[in-house]
Amino acid sequence: METLNFLMQGFAVALTPENLMFALLGCFLGTLIGALPGLGPANGVAILIPLAFTLGLKPETALIMLTSVYAGAMYGGRISSILLNIPGDEPAMMTCLDGYPMAQGGRAAEALAISAVASFIGSVIATIGLILLAPWLANFALTFGPAEYFALFVLAFATLGGITGKNPVKTILAAALGLMMATVGIDMNTGVQRFTFNTLELYEGVDFIILIVGLFAISELLFFIEAHAGEGRKMIAMNKLKMKLKDFTSILPTSLRGSAIGFLAGVLPGAGASLGSFVSYTLEKRILGKKAQFGEGDPRGVAAPEAGNNAAANGALVPMLTLGVPGSGTTAVLLAMLISMNITPGPLMFQQHGDIVWGVIAALLIGNLMLLLLNIPLVGVFVKLLSVPPKYLLPIVTMVAFVGVYSISHSVFDLYFMIFFGVLGYVLRKVEIPLVPVILGTLLGPEMEKNLRHAMTLSDGDWSILWGSGLSITLWIVAGVGLIAPYIIGPILRKRMKGVDHEVDEAVTTD
Repeated sequence: METLNFLMQGFAVALTPENLMFALLGCFLGTLIGALPGLGPANGVAILIPLAFTLGLKPETALIMLTSVYAGAMYGGRISSILLNIPGDEPAMMTCLDGYPMAQGGRAAEALAISAVASFIGSVIATIGLILLAPWLANFALTFGPAEYFALFVLAFATLGGITGKNPVKTILAAALGLMMATVGIDMNTGVQRFTFNTLELYEGVDFIILIVGLFAISELLFFIEAHAGEGRKMIAMNKLKMKLKDFTSILPTSLRGSAIGFLAGVLPGAGASLGSFVSYTLEKRILGKKAQFGEGDPRGVAAPEAGNNAAANGALVPMLTLGVPGSGTTAVLLAMLISMNITPGPLMFQQHGDIVWGVIAALLIGNLMLLLLNIPLVGVFVKLLSVPPKYLLPIVTMVAFVGVYSISHSVFDLYFMIFFGVLGYVLRKVEIPLVPVILGTLLGPEMEKNLRHAMTLSDGDWSILWGSGLSITLWIVAGVGLIAPYIIGPILRKRMKGVDHEVDEAVTTD
């Protein structure tokens, strides 16, 4: 009953005209960004963070808009998968397998409608899971001491690359780079300058927003310039939507199973939306067996991965809101946004900023309804926007990034700093070092250091306090498993997923 009361308060926040308007804007922009191959939700949210500062939005409005962008990007990823056979991001890869054959068979509109309904089911079920699980987990996290929090941060870093991560060493390198950046500035405990090089602008450390916009938005622009990707894409023509109620009810069991698997993948550290989408598809294929024609344009082959990856996206919000530990790359970017607004995510957030937390959760439910309404009747609009050449879109993205960053501090130094991070992001991506661990290291570094210091003070310098309770030992064990699993289970999963990727590539080649 208490949770229901909080949720009603959340709806009171989310249903204000201003928040509704920005939720709708976020859904629209997110779908558009998700539909553009290669951008993905993390880039999309990072690119639009400056817009929130430029418009001077309140924290709850900014967060509602950006979570709507996140949800919209997860919806949008399916459009290019179905029409171009090119996934908007990695989790949408499985949708190509049956979505593109449906489009080739003259059922593109049906595939897009089915995927929109499955995405809606996945997102709503995961949001309900978030409502039920998050308050319980937040209350449990209140029992954490500094030693347990330190172990939790180690766990977050250990599982960062995910079970299917290609190179755990590169992930650790990236996290170490982020932790090094987190030490820049004046030490708040001793007043000692660290790596400031007597530069006034570095006394307060590295600004998360400048780091994120540089690493994601500017590096993306540099890749665009390099690829000369100026022209639009040709895609399969849309047919007129002809579906009956039974066509939607036939995908309901598949969507429900995919949602449950996806939510678990989102909540569990190291799993993620890609694995949720993959497991949902393969499990559904195994359950249905010869009753289905997976790989040949079966609607259930579209519904399963879409329900899975959208549920995982919402599930990843659980550890971010309750523990302050992001469950995915996009939630790491959202976490940076919260910290920049002087809001500390974690168990106390439910008590100190309950209006924001519950407002965002309520906005997720409303946003999903908006996305369903946008994505069925207006899908033709997104398809036309997808054919707009990137040479017209990316200059707008760059302008938003520069204006947004300058509006935060009115400092030209910050613009140079952003360009520096853009070049750094470009180089890191060229050598296949992931960017999200860099962000996470910079974000969690100060809290990790603070909790380590606190634990050492309490124990009078005795390091055994770090594994002195059953809870901290459990967290250390899970962290150890997170480090070892990519070497044992990872190759098997990657081999299977690579097989799927190969099928998609073959389909592209034969077109």
